[in-house]
Amino acid sequence: MSEQPSDLTLQKEATLKRLIASNYVSSPEVIRAYRAVPRELFIPMHLRNKAYVDHPLPIGEKQTISAIHMCLIYLEYLQLEKGLKVLEVGAGSGYHAALCAEIVSPTEEPPSGHVYTIERKAKLVEFAKENLEAAGYSDRVTVILADGTLGYAPGAPYDRVMVAAAGPKIPPALIEQLAEGVRLLIPVGRRTYYQQLKLLEKDYEGKTHSKGLMGVAFVPLIGEEGWSS
Repeated sequence: MSEQPSDLTLQKEATLKRLIASNYVSSPEVIRAYRAVPRELFIPMHLRNKAYVDHPLPIGEKQTISAIHMCLIYLEYLQLEKGLKVLEVGAGSGYHAALCAEIVSPTEEPPSGHVYTIERKAKLVEFAKENLEAAGYSDRVTVILADGTLGYAPGAPYDRVMVAAAGPKIPPALIEQLAEGVRLLIPVGRRTYYQQLKLLEKDYEGKTHSKGLMGVAFVPLIGEEGWSS
């Protein structure tokens, strides 16, 4: 007799079906990454039965894991490919870094691309590291305790940069650390809800072009080139 899918598996597929129908996700690689990464391993134990509810969930330190649809929207706009080097600002629980890693360096293959993810809260750094280890991504994701508004120069330049918190502007260091011909995603606007998700692209001459994509609601980006704490 074949094994029956678990309740979480059924919930995971039901959420995916809704997101595809709502045009939030269409890329085969994004869909594959969503199916591959166990979101339940990236949230507190007492909330795991809500792992595939499409809402932000608290992860401690007054931070949240983003709603599933927002994570997948980021992946769609980033247009990730195998072998890319990605910088994420705002590691949180490590879930979005794992999604990115599954695309740039699939776990069924030897490591190729890599994700660097920065978090300013020490407890969340440890939480993210533990979660990434449990999910099998610790060799494909590096978690760094630092001010994310300053980026991470030792790993630069990056093929993609994504920011999971809202700043008053796009931090200059992140633009400088972005390779030419690639893209950066960041919410920009008010400290409190709501903001605009912006896509910045740097051309091969080093010139940048940005455009607004949609309204979003993110926690503030705290740091030297963001909001004060």
